[in-house]
Amino acid sequence: MKNQIKINHRINPFNKIIDVNGDKSISIRCVLLASQAIGTSKIYNLLESEDVINALKSISKLGIKYKKFKRYYEIKGFGLNGFNDKKKIKLNAGNSGTFARLILGLLVNFKNTVTLIGDKSLSKRDFSRITEPLKKFGAKLSSNKGRLPVKITGSEFLRPVEYNETRGSAQCKSAVMLAALKTPGLTIIKAKKSRNHTELLLKYLNIPIKISPKYNHDYFKIKGENNFKSFDYVVPGDISSSSFFIILTILSKKSKLIIKNVNINQTRTGIIKILKKMNVNIIFKNKKFYKGEMIADMIIKSTTKIKSIKCPKKMNSSAIDEFLVIFLLASKAKGISSFEDLGELNKKESPRLNIAIKFLKMIGIKVERKNDDIRIHGNPHLNLSGNYKIKNFRKDHRIFMMSCVAALTLGGKWEIHDKDSVYTSFPNFFKIIKQLGGKIN
Repeated sequence: MKNQIKINHRINPFNKIIDVNGDKSISIRCVLLASQAIGTSKIYNLLESEDVINALKSISKLGIKYKKFKRYYEIKGFGLNGFNDKKKIKLNAGNSGTFARLILGLLVNFKNTVTLIGDKSLSKRDFSRITEPLKKFGAKLSSNKGRLPVKITGSEFLRPVEYNETRGSAQCKSAVMLAALKTPGLTIIKAKKSRNHTELLLKYLNIPIKISPKYNHDYFKIKGENNFKSFDYVVPGDISSSSFFIILTILSKKSKLIIKNVNINQTRTGIIKILKKMNVNIIFKNKKFYKGEMIADMIIKSTTKIKSIKCPKKMNSSAIDEFLVIFLLASKAKGISSFEDLGELNKKESPRLNIAIKFLKMIGIKVERKNDDIRIHGNPHLNLSGNYKIKNFRKDHRIFMMSCVAALTLGGKWEIHDKDSVYTSFPNFFKIIKQLGGKIN
């Protein structure tokens, strides 16, 4: 079967209620922390994407048993030293930078050597940003010039570290936090603002962690070698997955969408703040706190008068995975939208900033670039009628889904390759598109 789709028609107006898959970031963290707990944890609404399945397969290779039931997964952990001591273990992270970096943090005290590999895309990403701080704990790590495969041999004599995370990378911060769990004494972390799911889960699990928020940074003190009990957790809906349907609704005529039970953690809602500045009205209803996370139903309506934006740089980390669809919306805005310091986009599954610029130019949008800053000249009357082919984007799931949204809202005839990429993060993507009335061949 061909691994491509064709879209030849705009989506018709719709008024629907949907659920999206469980949050990928939280799903992976739940799997990893359940593997370190004492007892059997139950994880409901776990995202069954390739990234999360690879995480489950990997903990299984390390001696952790899991079982799938109709509504939840059971994961049986044996504490902070519960990984088995089998030799010559090879773990495959697939496409997941989150899992690959976080599992290294949990292996700092694993006495045998583990080899970590990934797919072609992940193997091109920088791992020195995490191997270097983990070496300071006392673990031995080697890599392929800072890239996968990475080999790690843990130490029985770990030492706490002081770590300064300057990129705004939640993955790097979290990997050091997980290593700190295994380490005697007090690990101190100064980290640029980024997603905070790890620390919220650690607080919920009553792990000794002290958090001191500052304006641009957060400070953390983590006391290691404290075992914790198993837990039950219902993973909320993923706002990154929701973003494609938010933009689809905004750009579709006379449409309305309700997305149920979405995680609206403030470190993830940069896209909402940006869209509101662009004259998009998004309403939150039924807000509630759940084990540290804020959850709500989102109501979105079509918007005809989209405003350009001078996007504040401080919003970058909280919208880093959503900039592709934000750029797409900016292409229909009135005026020139500007975005700064987005080099981190080129360190994702693909060089997303580079590919996004090529995409926008392909659909007739003027884009100016200076280093990692861009200016997008919006066209409120953008109406496509040509033929468009999307391929050679390193099978990046977000490029694929953004292209689908463009095809369904802007017109034209589209051929979009590597449809299987969606299973990395959003296995129900096509099902929801069809539920909304989108025609995909």
